[in-house]
Amino acid sequence: MTTRGNHFIQAKETFEQKMFNLISPHGGELKPLLLKEEVLKEAVEKAKSLPQIRMTTREREDLIMMGIGAFSPLNGFMEKVDWQGVCDEMKMPDGTFWPIPITLSVTKEVAKGLKEGQEVALIEDESNELMGSMLVQEIYSIDKVYEGKQVFKTDDIKHPGVAKVMAQGELNIGGPVKVFSEGDYPRRFKGLYATPEETRKLFEKRGWKTIAALQLRNPMHRSHEYLAKIALEVLDGLFIHQLIGKLKEGDIPADIRVKCVEVLVENYFPKDRVIQKGYPLEMRYAGPREALLHAIFRQNYGATHLIVGRDHAGVGDYYGPFEAQEIFDQIPSDALMIKPLKIDWTFYCYKCKGMASYKTCPHPEGDHLVLSGTLLRNMLKEGKPVPEEFSRAEVLAILRDYYSGLKERPDRLEISGVVDK
Repeated sequence: MTTRGNHFIQAKETFEQKMFNLISPHGGELKPLLLKEEVLKEAVEKAKSLPQIRMTTREREDLIMMGIGAFSPLNGFMEKVDWQGVCDEMKMPDGTFWPIPITLSVTKEVAKGLKEGQEVALIEDESNELMGSMLVQEIYSIDKVYEGKQVFKTDDIKHPGVAKVMAQGELNIGGPVKVFSEGDYPRRFKGLYATPEETRKLFEKRGWKTIAALQLRNPMHRSHEYLAKIALEVLDGLFIHQLIGKLKEGDIPADIRVKCVEVLVENYFPKDRVIQKGYPLEMRYAGPREALLHAIFRQNYGATHLIVGRDHAGVGDYYGPFEAQEIFDQIPSDALMIKPLKIDWTFYCYKCKGMASYKTCPHPEGDHLVLSGTLLRNMLKEGKPVPEEFSRAEVLAILRDYYSGLKERPDRLEISGVVDK
């Protein structure tokens, strides 16, 4: 064999090794649906004359996730056979594992003006922004109560995820989409907002092969910090991945949470081993099934592990504290490549004089300070002193400033009918 031939083989092997340093996306490849340049201009111009479908914030953010490839391998909103398979078995007809329906609803009145095979423009209802277009392949009805029981394990409308489903239009429309916009996320969260392609490049640049994703919808208190540092002990890097989409009333806004994480990383983490980014999705609070959805798109972002602690993505008392961990043992072994990093109930132990869990601490509960986002928020709202073991002083300073602002502006106070952990 010629020297040139050897060089070609070596180059090919080097390229393949580089490509396989990172975990494969769900379904084998990233499939971003966001149009660019001339193709985008032409599609936008065409969409201006199409019938309009107005989307909720949840539907808009699902569309953006498809646009950036975070929901790979989906190519649009689900048709009825997809919806049924996901509800029944967490599996689409082509065998793709998927735990939560990704659907677009319309009222019966709107549906009267639609027909299958028609293209429509997708408009975000609140901002009136043209977000994309869709080829309507099916118009169908669903059993909303059934979806609630299957996905959320309840049909109680006090559950915020169930309430969203019950508030949908009477019919769903399914079909492939073209995505025109990422909304205002790139501008509002410049430097924090990132696509899967971008995070994969960051991980590759740092040479990370094993990456733990930490899901965050609350400011990081000492339990979150403890989980993150356990992951750093055994893996190459930590991917703090904050939700910057819409939360329920009573949750702390994204810009405040971002400040809290930034000050914590700045003062208490090795910066070369942490990457902090955000993603645009609306929480469904589906507990175990949402943990699986979180795993799917973290795999698409390039993470090999998802940190799953107590009551991941839960709300109220709808789920057991470790159901989100247990569900990973109940799905087919080949459903996901990403793995859960399961961590027990954590707390501060006054006898151990540090963070611990039931797996590491021998002391009785009377020596434990259990930490939770709900408890922290309540203490701050009521102006109660927060123990130094609960949260870092730098984080508490940001949160106290935020809550003092709410007290000065009563019209900004948010009240929630449900309590999350």
